[in-house]
Amino acid sequence: MKTLFKDFSFSAVIAGFVTVLVGFSSSGVLVFQAAQALGATPAQSSSWLWALCMGMGLTSIGLSWYYKTPIPTAWSTAAAAMLITIADHISLAEATGAFIVSGLLITVAGFSGIFERLMKFVPMSLASAMLAGILLRFSLQAVNALQSHLAMILAMFIAYLLCKRLKPRYAVLMALIVGIGTAYSQGLIHLQEISYQAVQPEWVKPSFSWHTVLGVAVPLFLVTMTSQNMAGIAAIRSFSYHAPVSPLVGWTGLATVIFAPMGAFAISLAAITAAICLSSEAHEDKQRRYVAGIMSGIFYLLLGIFAATLAHLLTALPKELVIGVAGIALLGTIGNGLVQALAVEQEREAALICFVVTVSGINLLGIGAAFWGLIAGAFTLGLMGIVRVRGMANKN
Repeated sequence: MKTLFKDFSFSAVIAGFVTVLVGFSSSGVLVFQAAQALGATPAQSSSWLWALCMGMGLTSIGLSWYYKTPIPTAWSTAAAAMLITIADHISLAEATGAFIVSGLLITVAGFSGIFERLMKFVPMSLASAMLAGILLRFSLQAVNALQSHLAMILAMFIAYLLCKRLKPRYAVLMALIVGIGTAYSQGLIHLQEISYQAVQPEWVKPSFSWHTVLGVAVPLFLVTMTSQNMAGIAAIRSFSYHAPVSPLVGWTGLATVIFAPMGAFAISLAAITAAICLSSEAHEDKQRRYVAGIMSGIFYLLLGIFAATLAHLLTALPKELVIGVAGIALLGTIGNGLVQALAVEQEREAALICFVVTVSGINLLGIGAAFWGLIAGAFTLGLMGIVRVRGMANKN
């Protein structure tokens, strides 16, 4: 505990808060949509958010503290989107059973070391290119937001640049403050309809069947591992942290199993929001950034306890404000990712292809662009390696 107080910093608190703000605001609506599509009542929908936040909060705090590495966790946005598309074919009880099975598969893949062994075959150039491609979409959305909210986004960007020059650790905070002030002055923040109440978690008795295991649990497992955990590990590695992969993935799977009956469909390593805690925006000293991971967990716990109230509070902020904060906060990480991706000349073309495919947002077989970007980059790397070897053989 003394170490935590010693390493504590205000910038880490802000990084943790922005992580939760961006994580919830960017895809929180999908959680409610998925729950409602499966026939959940309003109370059960709030229970879903409570369960996810409890699981994410505890794992973020525990893993970040134990490994002294910023390891924020998240729900799988792709999994939530997938649930919405298949909700017509299953009941809430069957979906709950699928959540448990998927969580068990993630737990086994993690603790057994299978996932870590597969990750060892992923070059850093491709992992960095994939991460940069994932994050670029957020900064592009921030630029596009200029069309509808020019004054707010421009004010945030100018505030960020000025503070980056004078007090770089608080640049994102200044952008957030200026954004909130501008949005309030323009009447874009509506707090009138917020009611204060705590969530009562509701247990749903799971139902298991082969068709939901094969049709829901296995795809849920694959989507979570490829779109979230793989990108999450890439984010951690891109900042030269060396926390062991297997237990990180394993604990997120176990948290999913524990909280699944209350609505936790997929708890995983954070991918996009992880970069906020991992970057120098959290703290200049790399060894003290783990506090940002702990703070993100604390904010998630608070969000879970007052899920119904805070959900209204966060959604009261204009969407463009959250997009702007995310896009600005991730600029440095995108730049670092591209530098690492293009550093090795022999891998540069493969990294560029990985980056382009990831940015495209393509979705094939229910699996997101991050996975296919990695596959495209690996295929290019392998093919060019074969051509290079043959070329050298012909010269000899």
